[in-house]
Amino acid sequence: MSTQATTPDRLTKAVMNLPRRDARDKLQGRTRYTVDDTDAGLLHAAFRRAEIASGRILRIDTTAARAMPGVKAIATAEDVPGLHGIGIADHPLFADEVVRYHGEPLAVVAATTLDQARAAAAAIEVEIEPLPACLTMEQSLAADAPLIHPDWQSYEILKDGAARGGNVAWEATVVRGDTDAAFARDDVTIVEGTYQVGRQSHVPFEPRAVVADYEDGRFHIRTSTQVPWTVRHVTAKVLGVAEARVRVTVPAVGGGFGLKFDCSLEPFAAILARKTGRRVSLVNSRREEQMTCLSRENADILIRSAVTADGRILGREATVLMDCGAYGGEQVFLTTMTAHTLGGNYRLESVRLCSRAVYTNTPPNGAFRACNGVYNTFALERHTDEICAAIGMDPMEFRRRNVVGDGDLGATGQVFEGDVLRPMLDLALTKHGPHDGRTHTDDGRLYGRATTVGTWFIFVGPSAATVNLNADGSATLVTSGVEIGSGTMVQSLPQIVAANLGLHPDDVIVKTADTDASGRDLGVGGGRTTVSIGAASEAACEEVRQKLLRVAAQMLQTSEEQLVLKDGRVEIVGRPGSGTSIQTVIAQAEADIGPISGSGAFTAPGIPAMPGCAAGHFIDAIDIPVFAVHDCELAVDPDTGAVEILSYRVVQDVGRALNPRAVHSQIQGGVTQGIGYALHEDITINAQGAFDQAGFSDYRIPTALDTLPIDFHLYEGAPSCGPLGTKGAGEVPILNVGATIACALARATGQAANQLPLTAPRVMALMDGAGPDLRFPHISRRWSDNTIAFRD
Repeated sequence: MSTQATTPDRLTKAVMNLPRRDARDKLQGRTRYTVDDTDAGLLHAAFRRAEIASGRILRIDTTAARAMPGVKAIATAEDVPGLHGIGIADHPLFADEVVRYHGEPLAVVAATTLDQARAAAAAIEVEIEPLPACLTMEQSLAADAPLIHPDWQSYEILKDGAARGGNVAWEATVVRGDTDAAFARDDVTIVEGTYQVGRQSHVPFEPRAVVADYEDGRFHIRTSTQVPWTVRHVTAKVLGVAEARVRVTVPAVGGGFGLKFDCSLEPFAAILARKTGRRVSLVNSRREEQMTCLSRENADILIRSAVTADGRILGREATVLMDCGAYGGEQVFLTTMTAHTLGGNYRLESVRLCSRAVYTNTPPNGAFRACNGVYNTFALERHTDEICAAIGMDPMEFRRRNVVGDGDLGATGQVFEGDVLRPMLDLALTKHGPHDGRTHTDDGRLYGRATTVGTWFIFVGPSAATVNLNADGSATLVTSGVEIGSGTMVQSLPQIVAANLGLHPDDVIVKTADTDASGRDLGVGGGRTTVSIGAASEAACEEVRQKLLRVAAQMLQTSEEQLVLKDGRVEIVGRPGSGTSIQTVIAQAEADIGPISGSGAFTAPGIPAMPGCAAGHFIDAIDIPVFAVHDCELAVDPDTGAVEILSYRVVQDVGRALNPRAVHSQIQGGVTQGIGYALHEDITINAQGAFDQAGFSDYRIPTALDTLPIDFHLYEGAPSCGPLGTKGAGEVPILNVGATIACALARATGQAANQLPLTAPRVMALMDGAGPDLRFPHISRRWSDNTIAFRD
């Protein structure tokens, strides 16, 4: 084994503030995204969507539309009759027999121009009999609620272990210890809190877009996605073809944030391509993107805790209702997150959690940066402050005493490694000083400050990589990774490969995702790319390095152990200039053994949970915990309810920052996105089941005036199975933002800021004593009543 492979040496080579190689082209508009594909001969597609939240389809007549100018094909449920989904197959491609949400696809049209396609879609004759709609989770969980999926028992189960029933698509539970005994003790204070959050739209600058063609019996799908292999699988399933018949390629993606972590438009474009024999482009309008695309879900949360006078949490029970919309979709998977976020942060001696994905007649929801961890952290940290008020303990002291550390149990019984959160919290308070008890700013506005903690985790799962050495001494990395704007594919992965092979990152070519050329991958998201694909890339580099050094040892008449790869050369250890260029060794290798390449793979190492604790979960224990401490100062105008963030500070657990420059940008962007969620981004649903906010004119996202410089500290050294000790850095920056702002605002106003977003009218209502009624009649204070699995 070569001595050059030692971790400290590779780490030294890998860490650098490498600029993005794609920055100039993106800034100057030269990068071509899927949405930019407007080649001649391309057909354009448009949907006919339902304009009712719930109804029985009596007739869909496409006769007139088919005769309109430019129309080449129309597809409806008759063309694609199957169901797909995550955990359960409950989702048709088109509405079939019934409509379950406003905006659901009824038909899709391909025509020569987009205007022709839209005109033909509008000309499709549709007759729908209205049915009663459940637009809220309270309505869906009522005893007399109509079933949104009357045939739910007949759906194919794709993952066993969860409870289901009625309008509950999926139920995930955690039970560890005896909470009944904890709540029955006479030396505890019982604290109960209710919390509510609304939906949030992703708003990437590139909407969902796909171009599909069908040639030689195979589909080629060029798409803006985070998950090429999921697109391949779902498209094949719903079209009834072998997965080998579907090829997916991905150009640069104009932002994802989790929105593009599923398969959405691709099967529609594929079926039209097969019908027409032509390339078909299908792109969401901005209105469609806003009204129909997988928002972060709204949720209702109840938490109850039994706490001793000295701050020990003897028992905790919580119920989280997640609005999945009309279909289970990603919410089925996301029920898992509650165990590791709402059940994270603090030591719990006993715990019972229930997370339910609830069907409503509204557009389906989905994954969004740090998923439900954002609102679970909000609820948990507000609840923590309420505990502190109830037992008379300083909030920072309570957190210091109770945050999870080395050897502590998580909610599902996994054992945490390392003391991470407590030193991070101490660092934040040392760096920024203790809370000084101020109540007003110098200009008379109400002042509040809060410091919160958060626990997230890095998705791992399967990844594959191949590294090929090229004749000029460069290397090509082949993976299914996707550049979604985070920079991972153009920064950290080239850095990892370069450090392992003694190259500069500029000499590492990263191939764009192509399912015909690369191994399977779970997808880009959850902070997993640097960890999972990086580890697979390291494994591939190890095979390449062994082959390269074997040939070089023969050329230089020395042992492999005496060779080191550095600066594009193979050198004898301790004798600079004694070796030769990698390019020369590659040439010799091609003559002796053929071109040099290597393959590597990585998957979740598997951290044990306590048997029997968790049910209905996709991930029972977290392989790589990642922690955050956020601190916020804000001012509230008592006359208008306007909130100004005065300062925002972050201490983020990064494991090892391979590219501090890139991590800084993720923190800045994530906090800004979190400010939008906390203060501005409000989605309401009208009586027709449609969003009231149809676009940028009435959906308020942060602008340049809402941003501020974020003070951050990268906390390094926490345990991680990632390559070179890395952890993903893209998800966690948004995790604590809603929590920290809400806790600071509650201290400024003296009111319970338990609902997000905290828009100015909502803040004014709080200060006027007219806050929302969060009694939640649809959530019982008796935990087992909120479950299917444990109900008496």
